Amino acid sequence: MLSVIGIGPGSEAMMTQEAIAALQEADIVVGYKTYTHLVKKWTADKEVIKTGMCKEIERCQIAIDLAEQGKNVAMVCSGDAGIYGMAGLILELVSKQRRNVQVRVVSGITASIASAALLGAPLMHDFCHISLSDLLTPWTVIEKRIIAAAQADFVICFYNPRSRGREGHLAKAFELMTPWKAETTPVGVVKAAGRKKQEKWVTTFSQMDFSQVDMTSLVIVGNQSTYLSDGLMITPRGYVI
Repeated sequence: MLSVIGIGPGSEAMMTQEAIAALQEADIVVGYKTYTHLVKKWTADKEVIKTGMCKEIERCQIAIDLAEQGKNVAMVCSGDAGIYGMAGLILELVSKQRRNVQVRVVSGITASIASAALLGAPLMHDFCHISLSDLLTPWTVIEKRIIAAAQADFVICFYNPRSRGREGHLAKAFELMTPWKAETTPVGVVKAAGRKKQEKWVTTFSQMDFSQVDMTSLVIVGNQSTYLSDGLMITPRGYVI
């Protein structure tokens, strides 16, 4: 059995019971070193195989090989395993290589959900996720998605918004959205959601400070109906009050 487990944003309180049970049942835990550290409470008596950044295929291959040998393997992912996690890559490899491995995907709380709860209720109407990382997706494609989402007035959750190698991507995204976003559109930022160094703040589209955002951040840009009340973002669902 190979369980691909979403461990949530990072705190025990945001892990599902199913995720904890799957970790406890596993013989071997595989994952990016930061994520394996977050679940060490449940892995002290287990073999833990860690890899660094940009080793996704390598660690998925390791997990598949071990599972095919009859081991009960847990592949841990931050947030939800199926949202920018390892579930898709695991299933692709198993399918294309015709491996004899049973895969179970264990869902978890993704960053947008955790961040939205801290910011108020910004995701009460239609929204979308867009990653600003162009490591696997051409930037020209990302630009088209940003423009389309802004034109359609989605609330937009930006993953991987800014890093040392992509310092200008978030500013460019805001530039692309400008024709469809009012200056007063609420914007919420959460850094390290669910972890010890968690931070959050709300601002407006025109007052956005990109320098405060990093790779641990999640940025939520409201739609035309989103407003701020007592420091919280609210996107009305449409109920008549």
